[in-house]
Amino acid sequence: MIRHGQSEANVDQTLYNRLPDYRIPLTELGVAQAKATGEQVRRQLNGEKVRVYVSPYLRAYQTLEAMDIGDLIETTMEEPRLREQDWANFQNPAEIADQKELRNAYGHFFYRFREGESGSDVYDRVSSFMETLFRHWSRSDTTPNTLLVTHGLTMRLFCMRWFHWSVEYFESLNNPGNAETRTLIRDGNRYVLDVPFDQWTPAEPGKTVLDAPEHIW
Repeated sequence: MIRHGQSEANVDQTLYNRLPDYRIPLTELGVAQAKATGEQVRRQLNGEKVRVYVSPYLRAYQTLEAMDIGDLIETTMEEPRLREQDWANFQNPAEIADQKELRNAYGHFFYRFREGESGSDVYDRVSSFMETLFRHWSRSDTTPNTLLVTHGLTMRLFCMRWFHWSVEYFESLNNPGNAETRTLIRDGNRYVLDVPFDQWTPAEPGKTVLDAPEHIW
C-alpha cells in the first residue's frame, strides 16, 4: 500500500473550497516523493509482476504515474472503494476545522462529517473491497503481488480490518506520511505488517472501549 505524495491541498487547504477533492493534484515535491517510493517498490518486487488497484483521485493516479513501474504492472484497476474519506463536497476550511475538533473529542472512527463519511463508513467499503481482492487472488492466473495506491486513513482502516484491530487501537494510530508505504508480507499461512504505524498514544491491538478512560465533561 502507498499513500499518495504531497498534494496541493496538503500545502494550501483553501483549495478544498474551490476545487473538488478528487481533482486536487500533487505538488512537485509530491511527484518527487512518489518517484523515490517507486524505486523502493521496484526493488521490493524484484522483477515480479504486480496488479494495481488505484483510488480514482487525481493525486493517486499521479502518484502511480510518478512511481514509473509500468513495466512491472500486469493490470491497473480503478477502485472507488479505496478513495479518501468523504468530508464534504466543496469544503469550507473553517467549518472543517471545527468538525475536526469535534472528531478529536468524539473519536475518528465513529465521527461522521456533515455531508461526508465517518471512519466506520470507510471501514465498511474497505471490507467490501477486501472480498473482491480475495476473489481475484483465488484465480489460477493471479499475479504474486498487489499494490494499493490510496490514502492514509484508508490504509489504516484496511489494516484494521485485515488484522482485526480494535477501534481503540485504531484511534491510537497516526496516518503514514505522504508517499509512505506499508507492506503485508506473507509468512506461511498469515501476513505480517512490515512497519507498524506510528502511535500518538500507547495502546495494544486488543484494547477495547472497556479499557478506555471515561470522559468527564
